[in-house]
Amino acid sequence: MGFVVIAMVLSVFGARLVQLQGVDPNSYAAMAAAEGLVEVDLPAERGDILDRNGKALADSVDGLMIVADPLMTAEKAPEIARFLYRELDVDYAATLNRLREEGSRYEYIARRVPATQANAVIAAAEKLKFKGLYTQHDPLRDYPVGDVAANLVGFLGTDEPLAGLERTFDDQLSGTDGSARYEVGAGKKIPLGENTVTDPVDGQDLQTTIDLDLQWYTQRVLRQTVQQWGADSGLAVVMDSQTGELLALADHPTFDANHPTESPKADLGSRAMQDVYEPGSVEKVLTLSSLIDLGLVTPRTQIVVPPSLQREDSPIGDWFDHGTIRLTLAGVLAKSSNIGTVLAADHFKSGQLHEYLTRFGLGQRTAIGVRGETEGLLPAAGVWTHQQQDRIAFGQSLSVNGVQMAAAINTIANGGVRVSPSLIMGSVTTDEGDVVGTDTTTERRVISEDAARQTALMMERVVDEKVGVAPGAAVPGYRVAGKTGTAQAVGADCACYDGTFDVSFAGFAPADDPRFTVYVVVKNPDTGGGGSVAGPAFSKIMSYTLKRYAVPPTGTRPSRLPVEW
Repeated sequence: MGFVVIAMVLSVFGARLVQLQGVDPNSYAAMAAAEGLVEVDLPAERGDILDRNGKALADSVDGLMIVADPLMTAEKAPEIARFLYRELDVDYAATLNRLREEGSRYEYIARRVPATQANAVIAAAEKLKFKGLYTQHDPLRDYPVGDVAANLVGFLGTDEPLAGLERTFDDQLSGTDGSARYEVGAGKKIPLGENTVTDPVDGQDLQTTIDLDLQWYTQRVLRQTVQQWGADSGLAVVMDSQTGELLALADHPTFDANHPTESPKADLGSRAMQDVYEPGSVEKVLTLSSLIDLGLVTPRTQIVVPPSLQREDSPIGDWFDHGTIRLTLAGVLAKSSNIGTVLAADHFKSGQLHEYLTRFGLGQRTAIGVRGETEGLLPAAGVWTHQQQDRIAFGQSLSVNGVQMAAAINTIANGGVRVSPSLIMGSVTTDEGDVVGTDTTTERRVISEDAARQTALMMERVVDEKVGVAPGAAVPGYRVAGKTGTAQAVGADCACYDGTFDVSFAGFAPADDPRFTVYVVVKNPDTGGGGSVAGPAFSKIMSYTLKRYAVPPTGTRPSRLPVEW
């Protein structure tokens, strides 16, 4: 008898199953569709942005999105909208509309909410008897080192990247979101209804050439320098002299990438790449090395330097008062004499200085992958007047960006060969279609190896405590080649020299076997020049870099080129 009962029950279930799956599936699917068809996004996890050693500059951590089912939230939409406004600071009106959206079963309320916060909000909503709110996986962007390299990394907005590498390489980093489509009834998924899932494809990591620890240290030294001298801002570049890889690229002021809206908009980009300025006397290195390469002068060439030099309608003076002095070319560089540089530059034939500066990379973007990079300004050779060439020879009437100028000075360090700077490891395509990275590095000879060596010997005299203008840039135990810079700044309002100055120091070490090039620029300090303001910052950054990479002193005798005759 028991077997008969069991058989009858099974037959009933079997008949029901046949009805559901075979006889009349469409009618039940139609019933399910009448309840609701839900399509949800399955967010891809964004690729990490890494330093050269694999440490994260930007990564993804657990996050949640808060989603509403309008079929369940519409009745209490005003109360729920007020609640969400208080808890998540979302726009009340927009949220109210989403909570009432007719025909929808799935509306975003907030994206990329920290998991602990999102769960707390849902728990509070349940206590208030609010139905129809739930969470879904939504990776949250995190910047574990805060302001370190934030000027390069950039940040994400609510729905899209707004700055930096996050924006430039968004296609690679973002991946492709997936989706899930299923039918619901009474607020629950129907097992036999439509159920289609397209899995997300996670984004790819982006590895930079930046050394996180060195970047941190460089930013701290730069910040201290800007604050100590009451300056408006500053930048610093650390470059591998042989490969052109950027180990640090710092700006101050900068911002915390986790809280970008707390900083002024002007601080959210990279001044080192997007601002232009006149390089001042650092440019003298390019002028004098070009003359040496042409065979027109040597470091021992003797120059009589008068107290001032009348050229056309404008006298040229030096930063220091003096009578008539007798300097060698090495002395012109060591003392940073504008007059001596102009007199030496008179040896150029028409167009020669312009040709060299172009080969050094001035007036051209470095194209390292930073969005909005400026190309600077190198006036066309055809419009140069004699007076304009005089000013360009000592670093005025042309403009550069920080990496561009660092790469030009690095040409001397690299034996006269300009190696293009790089910020990204490997070979990567930007969202605009440009291919960048260390695999795309190019080299071109600008001056001879001998001309570069002689220029480096002259640059050593700049940091000599007895004859140079920047003894504070010296690094104990190492031979250092460098050059100060002080330049009048052009004001944004008047487009004229407005009485402010930019000071800088560029150099490399060890001078006779260069390993690193460092360039520091401080804009509008209260007082001081390149040697006293930027020089000590250079010394700290270079010293740290040499020790970090265990570069030993060469143990050779420093340059003793004569500076006077």
